[in-house]
Formats: sequence, C-alpha cells, structure tokens
Amino acid sequence: MGGPVGRSSTPGEGTRSRVRHADRPGEGGDPHEDSDGDGGGRTSGETTAQRRAGSRGRGGQGQGGDGGVRSSRRAPKSGKRRVLRWGSAVLALLILGAGGAGYLYYEHLNGNIRKEDLTLGDKRMADHKANAAGQTPLNILLIGSDARDSEANQKLGGAKETFGAPPLADVQMLLHLSADRSNLSVVSMPRDTMLKMPKCTAPDGEVFPASTGDVQTNQSLGRGGPGCTVAAWYELTGIRIDHFMMIDFAGVVSMADAIGGVPVCVDANIYSRGANGRGGSGLKLEKGTTSVKGEQALQWLRTRYGFEDGSDLARAKAQHQYMNSMVRQLRKGTKLSDPGKLMNLAEAATKALTVDKGLDTVKKLYDLAEELKKVPTKRITMSTMPNVYGTGVNAGRVYPKAGDAEQLFRMVREDMPLDGKASKRKKAEPKDPSAPVGEIAVAVRNGTATDAQGPVSGRAGDVEKLLKEAGFAKATVDPDNVAGSTRTSILYPSADLEGDAQAVAKALGVPISQVRRSTDVSGISLAVGADWREDGSYPVSKGTEKTPESAGAQNGEEEGCMKVNPQYSW
Repeated sequence: MGGPVGRSSTPGEGTRSRVRHADRPGEGGDPHEDSDGDGGGRTSGETTAQRRAGSRGRGGQGQGGDGGVRSSRRAPKSGKRRVLRWGSAVLALLILGAGGAGYLYYEHLNGNIRKEDLTLGDKRMADHKANAAGQTPLNILLIGSDARDSEANQKLGGAKETFGAPPLADVQMLLHLSADRSNLSVVSMPRDTMLKMPKCTAPDGEVFPASTGDVQTNQSLGRGGPGCTVAAWYELTGIRIDHFMMIDFAGVVSMADAIGGVPVCVDANIYSRGANGRGGSGLKLEKGTTSVKGEQALQWLRTRYGFEDGSDLARAKAQHQYMNSMVRQLRKGTKLSDPGKLMNLAEAATKALTVDKGLDTVKKLYDLAEELKKVPTKRITMSTMPNVYGTGVNAGRVYPKAGDAEQLFRMVREDMPLDGKASKRKKAEPKDPSAPVGEIAVAVRNGTATDAQGPVSGRAGDVEKLLKEAGFAKATVDPDNVAGSTRTSILYPSADLEGDAQAVAKALGVPISQVRRSTDVSGISLAVGADWREDGSYPVSKGTEKTPESAGAQNGEEEGCMKVNPQYSW
C-alpha cells in the first residue's frame, strides 16, 4: 500500500510521566474511527474507498538534517476592502478608541482567547529562509475539533457514546502566506490520512511516545492538544508551522452567526439524512445558492454523506467552497459599517478560538489580519494533499501520494505559489561573486536514505564526478552519510561563499532555493538527497514546480456548486 511521505519517526525516550501508546488497540483512538460527526457518531463500518466506489580550499563537514526544511453571485472586485476577517475578526479595535472603556474591553477580549503551546514535539522546527527583501512566509494551521466537552458541543455533535472521549482533529488546513504577501495557499489534509505520530509531551507532563505503526492523523489532537497536531504536520511535511488556530462545533456556529451568512451552492436538492446505518449531518437545502449560518453552516462543513462520492475528500471540497465564499462575503465590508455587528464579530471570534501563545492577544490577531488582507482573492488557492488509498486493514484510509504529496509540500516549504503564477520578487544576488569553478571546494555527502530504504551506494561519488566534469576540480567525497534528507541541499557557512555555493547549484541544476547558509558546516557541503537517488542530472525541472493535478487546486474567485449524490437528493 501507499506509504507516508516525509520524515522517519523514532520512538522517544520514556519519562517518569504517564505514557500512552497511540497505536495500541483501544488506546488513543482506533485508526478506523470515523469522527465526521454527521449525526451518526464516530464509528462507521464503511470505508472511504467503499463510499468512493458507490569554503574555497576547504570541504564542508558536519551537515545534518534535510537542508530545508480546494451558485453564489460574484462579489464586487473591490481592492479597498481586501481583509481576511475570518479567524481573526478582531477589527473591533478600530472602533473602540482609547481611554478606560476601550482598554477594559480590549482586556476583556484578550481574556476570551484560549492559549496553548505551539508544538508538543521534540523536534525544533527549521527557520524560514528570507527572500531578497528580507521577508519570510507565515504558516498557520487551522484545526477543527470534534470535542464533545461542553453541553453545546454535545448537543451539536451528537453521538452520546463519544462524550468525554479524547477530541479528534477532524479538520486540518494549512494556510501558507507567501513571504511577499502576494498569494495565499491552503493545503487540507484528509482526516483519514495515516502517518507515523511523533512523540508528544502534554502540558501536564503526560508523554505520548512516537508511534511504531501508522496512526490516523485526527488522533493527534488527543495526544496532548493542538501542539501535537502541529508536531505531526512537521514530522510529515517538514513545513515550519508558525501559528495554529483551533475551533470547535460551538465556535463554528457562533462565528457563522456573527458573520451573518455565507453563500453556498448545490447542483440539486440535498438532504444528508441517516441511511443504511450511516449518519447524516441533517443538512437540507434546495438546489441553487443558499446563505447558511449558525447550525446550518456547521452542517455544511460536516456533510459527507450527500456530496459526490460520500468520501472525506468530497467534504474537504465543500469546506474549501465555504471558505472561499466566506472570504468573498467578508471582503464586501458590510461588518465595518455597523459598529455593533463588528463588536459581536470580535466577541464571537475571540471566544471561539484556541490559539498558540504567539497569538495570545487581540493586537497580535489584528496584526495577522493586516498581513492576510494584503492577498487579493484571485491569488488564494485551495488544495488537498495528494493521496492514495491504503490496503488490507487500512483499506479506506489514505496515505500521502508518493511524489505528488512531497512535491506539494516542497512548494510550500520553498514558498512557491500554488496558482502557478510567477512571483514578481527578485532573487537575491550574492554580495561576493563566485570564484572560478576550478577553485571552489565542495564536499559531497550521501543523504539518499529514506524511511523505507537505505542510502544508495556510490551516489556521492556519482555527483562528485558530475561536478568535476563541470570544472569543479576540488570536489571531493565526504565518506560520512547524512541522515535521511528529503531533498538535495547545498550549505555554506558565510556570506563570502554564497556565490560559490550558488555556482555549484547552477552547475547541477539544483534550485537556488535549496542553497542556504548554515553554521553546521565549515565550507561548501552538498548533501545528495532522496530526490536524487538515480543516476543522471538532478530531476527537478520547471515542470515539477507546478501544483500536482492530484491536489485539486481551486482558485479563491472560482464559484460553483457542490455535486449532490442522487441518493441524497429530494
């Protein structure tokens, strides 16, 4: 069956704290639990697959790591009100002004916000690489929790047998805001995704060891909190997560009410009712466009049975439609004209959200909104992690699709726009020009090992030969292998060697984005990664920088209707 794409997961050392094993039956959740909450509980005997079928002179040393870390009427195209207020509807600050009353209300809103640690994993996330202007991207993980931990959530979520059970992260979307703030990419990970969980240590000291087998991704939330979901994403993708925002059932309802309705569309009447032992969300809409809010908005976001093939992938598509429509709706600016409604929106947003400690004040949320508003709707791209179905006991679950998934992750890591539009920013030119290639020393190391395969014998020597053929007479092979490196990387220790390092990259066809400065080396060091296991030239070309078709990319201005499964039409 398909295997996970990403980094290896090594069991962490035990501590004197309580320890759970997420991959043991009966603990940490069953990988086959189906927590869609479509009104029929978390357990479903039908799998997703079944549903779909109905330095100069010196060589470098000491390199480690991998080197790098988805019909409403069209909204007016106004460039004056481009504000992403969802998830950070804290613009009420604009109407509060100064003085005691404003300060007290500001503190009140701050008190509404729940805060938790950004990551509960052991690995330190790699820093972003700045662009030519010194700007860095922002990655925010959005998490939808199915927790039945309050009377409101229990009423909305149903499934009494799950009350008090560990919460599941049934919606996971990564928002990538480009360094130059020209575009925004969203990557959804299906909650059925199987992966290896990293070790997580909860705030109370409880330790959840790294899994030895594959675990369903939505279980990460029950392993100490959203910080473990962040750690799981980093483990799989190598993408640095800067912030997270989490919302539960009741939060979705209150936010949807405060927004005042989001237009959604279906191509036929739909009633997501329970049938054949499967629970429906209760969503009932007539063909065409309807503005949904409150509980009806929650039903839309949770509906699976009724859309397309009844899979979680179809539900993700509906969620993308909702998000795109919500952005267009909010950018009409109606909330800004009514102070009372704006304050209600700020109140609802701050009460609905759980965030990392880096977003623990209204001011920080506002600053984030100011960054997000710079992106025009036409440069927002929704996508889903390319995936394949598992087999055997994991039939119906999904795995990252080899090649395509890593390509999508790489594009996010390297700040490449998913809409295929070239960035207008200029690449940084090295302050110190390159020396003649014959004078540039390069140490080549073998980092081709993967989770499933050992290093390819002789790859460092092969690349050394390519360099010498290109005139790099001082290229040498470093006999030490590098820990499994997802992609080929070129490191240099100081600014005076940047031009030399870029010359090496250009000679081999390695993207300049994979050249970076590092204090871990003393000279230019090239690690041949798992993306270059075979003989020949470096495989990355302009064509592979396109978003994989399997990601189902959808533009933020696209409007359309969800296809209704005839079995759920009325």
